[in-house]
Amino acid sequence: MSIKRIGLLGKLKKEKIAEYCELHAHPTPGLVQVLKETHVTNYSIFLHGDLVFSYFEYTGDDFEADMARQAEYPAMQEWWSHSKPCFEKYAIEPDCEFTPVIKQVFFNP
Repeated sequence: MSIKRIGLLGKLKKEKIAEYCELHAHPTPGLVQVLKETHVTNYSIFLHGDLVFSYFEYTGDDFEADMARQAEYPAMQEWWSHSKPCFEKYAIEPDCEFTPVIKQVFFNP
C-alpha cells in the first residue's frame, strides 16, 4: 500500500476563527465516516493566527475519484456548508479555500 501525503494551506476570515475551531472541536460522526470511506487518514489541522495548515494521508488507489466521491456525500456537503464560509479565498490560489502544498522536502517515517 502506498501512502500519498497531502498538505494544504488556507486563510480564515478573522471573525470566523473561533467558529472554525468550534466546528472542528466537535466533528460529526458522518464526517469521520466519509473520511474513512474515502481513504483519508491521519488528518490534522494546524492554526497560526488566521493561517490554516492541513495534513492528511491518502491510502486509496484513485485520489481524484475518491475526492470527487467525497464531495457527493450529504455529510460532507453539510460540513462544508459550515466550514467553507470561514475561509477567505487565499491569494496563492485566488479561487479556492485551500492551496495544495506541492513539494514535500522531508519525511522521517
